[in-house]
Amino acid sequence: MIKNPQLKDSFSKTIKVIRSCRSRKQLEGAINMVNNFKSLYLNVGYTKILNYKLKMELNNKKQQL
Repeated sequence: MIKNPQLKDSFSKTIKVIRSCRSRKQLEGAINMVNNFKSLYLNVGYTKILNYKLKMELNNKKQQL
């Protein structure tokens, strides 16, 4: 699905950060990371689905905390 290795690495790292959050403070840092990801890869067309996946991952983590 993801052809750009740098994009794939960034996406994977962002997901790992979200999943590793154990407090609201850590989740705030993850939200900043997601925002940075979105602004960095804004011009790449297929990141809409990646942004959606990040949003869903954040929402799931918020519900867990």
